[in-house]
Parts: sequence; C-alpha cells; structure tokens
Amino acid sequence: MNWITKIIKAGEKIKTAIHKRASKEDIANSDWTSCCKGPILKKDLEENLWVCPDCNKHHRIGPKQRFDILFGKNNYEIFKTPIPKDDPLEWTDTKSYKDRLKIARKKTGMTCGMMVVSGSINNIKITAVASDFNFLGASMAAAEGEAFLYGIQHAIENKTPFLCVSAGGGMRMMESLISLSQMTRTTLAINELKQNNLPYLVCITDPTAGGITASYAMLGDIHLSEPGALIAFAGARVIQGTVKEELPEGFQKSEYVKKTGFVDIIIERKNLSKKIGTLLSILLNKNSAISTEKNETTENTQSLSKVAS
Repeated sequence: MNWITKIIKAGEKIKTAIHKRASKEDIANSDWTSCCKGPILKKDLEENLWVCPDCNKHHRIGPKQRFDILFGKNNYEIFKTPIPKDDPLEWTDTKSYKDRLKIARKKTGMTCGMMVVSGSINNIKITAVASDFNFLGASMAAAEGEAFLYGIQHAIENKTPFLCVSAGGGMRMMESLISLSQMTRTTLAINELKQNNLPYLVCITDPTAGGITASYAMLGDIHLSEPGALIAFAGARVIQGTVKEELPEGFQKSEYVKKTGFVDIIIERKNLSKKIGTLLSILLNKNSAISTEKNETTENTQSLSKVAS
C-alpha cells in the first residue's frame, strides 16, 4: 500500500466518523436534547416543566412526569392494572411482538402504555390515566383497554371525576381486531361514568391521532389541550391527497382544532393543574364563589317571598 492509498483510507475513516449518526439509545441517554435554538440541557428543560423557554414548545413527557406536575412530586397512588396475555395473535414482522413489548417495558418501566393513578387537585380526589408515547407510540391494545376500564371502574366506585391525558397514534395493529375493540370498550365505559353523573375531562397532548381521536379522546365533557399539540385522525398528506386541496396552515394543531370547536380551551402546562381544579370545582359545585352566590340568591328569594306574603 503506497502513501496515497493510506491518505485516502484515513480520509474515508474520518469522513465516516464525522457523518456517523448517534443511535436513538445514545440520544436518549444524553444530557442534551434539541429545540428551536439548537442543543438544550434536559435539566434546564425539566426545570421549566419540559417547555422550551424560547419558543414555548411543549415537549412530550411520560405519565410520571405528567402526574408530578398535576398532583405534586410522587403525591399520587399508582394502580396495578390487569395485563392480558401477551401477543394473542403471535405476531411477527421485523421483530416478534413479544420482543417489542419487552423493549418497551424496559425502556419505560411500565407494563403497558397507560398508567392509572389517584390523586388530588384543589382538595378534589381524581382518578386519572395518561399514556406514554415511548411505549410503542402509546398505541392502544388489550392491556391499555384493561387499564382504562380499571380507571373508570375505580372512579365510579369511589365517586371521583375522571381525567384522561391522551396521547398516541391509534390502535395497535399487532393485536388487530382485539386492539380495535378497545375503541368500543372505552366508549361504553365512558358512557357508564357519565350515567353516574361523574365528570370526564380530557387533556389532549401531542400527538393524539387515529383511533384514539376517534374514541375516548373526543368524548370528554370538556376538552383541554396543550399549545401546539397535533390532533388528527389521518395524516395531513393523506387528507390532502384525498380532497385534492391545499390544507390551511396548522390544520391539525390544537389552535386550529379549537377554532373548529373540537377543543374547548388551550392551556399551558404550568397552568393545567390550577385550571383543572377550577373546572372540577364548578362541575361538582364545590366552588365557594358559586356556592356563596347561590346562597345569596336563595336568601333574596326567601326575603321577596316574605314581603309578598
């Protein structure tokens, strides 16, 4: 090998090293993430509730991070929900479904993609469920359906309102019709909750799409959403290719969805707990201002009745 060949080979090695992409695992284990202005320390982002201080992007967070913000650090009870048989259809594509579940469980520390808890906001006991996008895209399968139903049953038995923090790309096709049946099961469970006169609040987070949007995420008494959340059924390019028209800017973002009436209010993450507490106080008639006004109205009515008599 002459000196020219050596230089060329050395240059190729340097070029490969420069352009080599970091693996997803390397990125996940790094102290850094990226946003509008480039790299940002995860520690700094966490101190701001995982919201970028410059562009206000609400980064995706897991259920524990979510519940720490809503209820206070570890100030809630996590329930162990039923887990049906893994891989009922013995599904295999590039990997077996069982292997995918093992990886997701190791990555998230959760047995399924939903976490059910009980906590308090504004001295009101709440049953809540949240999805983890890192668990197979927060897709819905039999285990997630069981978790959701467990939460609804707990809410009914303990007479608490139910809060659903939605996320995910839809039903999990590794379980085919079993996963699709969760749309019906969750809908029936929500109807049962409402028949017991218990509030059902939905906080829609990024992204909420597919069968999740087509079922439990759009059945709330009140729909809240974080800024900039993707809320969709089919992808924008699929819709544009079907209707053959240009779609409005930000067509599937929470701000646009609010204009079309599918979202009631957009709330920044830092204000979610307070706003949910206020809404539940009103819905459950536990708000002091409302109670005072009601009492004053009753007293005035009684006074008028005495004068009339």
